[in-house]
Amino acid sequence: MKDDCIFCKLANGIIPTNSLYEDEKFKVILDANPATKGHALILPKEHADNIYDLPDDTAAEAFVLAKKLSAKMRDRLHADGFNIVQNNGEVAGQTVFHFHLHLIPRYADDGQVIGWKPGKPSAEELQKTAALLSE
Repeated sequence: MKDDCIFCKLANGIIPTNSLYEDEKFKVILDANPATKGHALILPKEHADNIYDLPDDTAAEAFVLAKKLSAKMRDRLHADGFNIVQNNGEVAGQTVFHFHLHLIPRYADDGQVIGWKPGKPSAEELQKTAALLSE
C-alpha cells in the first residue's frame, strides 16, 4: 500500500466506501462521481500506478472479476450495454495513479459518450505499424 494514494486507502478500508465486492486482492466500490447508475471501480489492494506496473496474475484476475460483475450489474440494473474502461497516463485520461477498472453500465439515452474519433490511416501506414509491433 502506498501511503499517499487515495485508491489504496479506499481499497484497504481506511476510507469508507459503498462496497460491492471484496476479496483478498480486490475491492469493488461504487464511483463517487458516476457516469451512470451503477458505475463502479475495481481496485487492487496492492498499489500499481498503471497497467505497465501491474503483475500479470493481478491483471488477469481483474478482468475475470470485471466479466463476472459486469454481467451481474447488467442483469440487476437492466443496463442496455456496458463499458469497461481503463486509462494509463494523464494524456489518456488517468487522474488517479493507482491501476483501476471502470465498470460503467450503459442505458439508452444516458447522455454519456465514451469513445474516440476514428482515424483514416493509409494501408501502407497500417502495414508499417503492424510490422513495427510484430517484430
